[in-house]
Amino acid sequence: MDKIGITDLEVFYRVGITEEERAQPQRLLLSIELEHDFTSAISRDNLAETIDYFALSQRLLKFGDDCHWQLIETLAADLAAMILDEFGPKTVWVQVKKFAVPQAGYVCVSLRRAAK
Repeated sequence: MDKIGITDLEVFYRVGITEEERAQPQRLLLSIELEHDFTSAISRDNLAETIDYFALSQRLLKFGDDCHWQLIETLAADLAAMILDEFGPKTVWVQVKKFAVPQAGYVCVSLRRAAK
């Protein structure tokens, strides 16, 4: 299966357990990997037959507008569901990095989901 990846896309979403934590959007880094068959896109050199990673990036940047989550696990699952629904890959892998523990570089959650 062919893959497209977006690594460490910087977004600002409201996520956290406490209201104070969700009061302001927090910096998160998203990494996304899409599995799909790009054979026809390659043979025709046609963007319409693949997954437009620029359009996906723009959608991810706005995904958190007017939303909030308590858990980054829930956020990751919501991102995966949106990507499968709107962009149509065979599978999607999502990683959300959060900078919540001062002594650590980041904490993260990763999950993989497949189209039904």
